[in-house]
Amino acid sequence: MLNENIKAIRKSKGLSQEELAIKLNVVRQTISKWEQGLSVPDADMLISISEIFETPVSTLLGENIIETKADDLKVISEKLEIINLQLANRKMTKQKLLHWLFISLGIVIMIVFIILFISHSPYLNWDYSNPETSVMGVVLHAFEWLFVRVAPLLLIGAIAGVYFTRKLSNQENN
Repeated sequence: MLNENIKAIRKSKGLSQEELAIKLNVVRQTISKWEQGLSVPDADMLISISEIFETPVSTLLGENIIETKADDLKVISEKLEIINLQLANRKMTKQKLLHWLFISLGIVIMIVFIILFISHSPYLNWDYSNPETSVMGVVLHAFEWLFVRVAPLLLIGAIAGVYFTRKLSNQENN
């Protein structure tokens, strides 16, 4: 029973006799003898085997281990397929969100440009002898100056982002 359990658990863990032997610091023939029932590991070795297999010693000694069947593999593959679909859906959702964020950024930039163009910098005609008015005028002028220089780069980036996120989503849909 011990020999069958060692062999079944080793196979279920995907280990060869050689790999198990290396982990236990024994020769491969020792593993082969254990699995054929020609010899048995001592108590210390049983503990080492149980640690490598992450299995209780009682399981090694007493319980029959059923090897993984095709049905079990089918269930596992179905679960992995579901997980892969969930991950793909999550990735697609993030990509769509990013796509719409780029579109929104482009729209906001265009709206601010239109507002600035229509307003013709009205703060230039303000009375700057009033401290509150002068501070507000400087703030508006600084915003307009910075926006006119940075916004075209942001708009180009937003357009590129829309293009590339659309291109990626089209590739994933095909």
